[in-house]
Amino acid sequence: MNYFPISLNIRSRHCIVIGGGKVAARKAKSLLASHGKVTVISPELDEELAPLAQDDSIKWLQRGYQRGDLAGAFLVIAATDDVTVQEAVYREAEAHNLLVNVADVPKWCNFILPATVRRGDLTISVSTAGKSPALAKQLRKNLEKEYTADYDLLLQILGRLRPLVLDMGLPHEKNKIIFENLLHRDMIDWMHRQDWQALTDHIRSTLGKDIPLDDLVGHAGQ
Repeated sequence: MNYFPISLNIRSRHCIVIGGGKVAARKAKSLLASHGKVTVISPELDEELAPLAQDDSIKWLQRGYQRGDLAGAFLVIAATDDVTVQEAVYREAEAHNLLVNVADVPKWCNFILPATVRRGDLTISVSTAGKSPALAKQLRKNLEKEYTADYDLLLQILGRLRPLVLDMGLPHEKNKIIFENLLHRDMIDWMHRQDWQALTDHIRSTLGKDIPLDDLVGHAGQ
């Protein structure tokens, strides 16, 4: 199946996780990391989930899933081995046009979760369309080694430079060229070595000597 890749903004949206085990814990933590409002429905909670319920990071319904539990949800993840519950959750979600993922059961998913590497606001995802989670996991590990925390710093700096470039009022095609020229192949190496002078010199040679960068680069490098 050819899935449509998309990044969702789930901030403050109601997300439901059915199940309270280790898989459910991973899913719930991932949703929380993206600022979703998470409700977990399960008679018991894994040791990783229990503290989240105690400090109200998640809402816990201490019982099994019941029909109607998905009302008002934006996204639903079923992380339970109970096949009857899996199918019931899927059918209720589909009936209400909700995003639903039943862990490890592709036929009852209208979206799947890729293997993901996060470096701050940088997100790199790998999907095998559910055909080989093991391969996706291996590729994720390879990406984790290649894309270090320096890439988060690079993104912070580029993010701060973007409005400066746009404020120049240049045509779109000119801006595109400037953004491409900013991405010097040695930027990651400069940041890894904390060679802020080389980084500053490159940015100023691209954008002009009057660009105010002392605070910009210094703050990003802290």
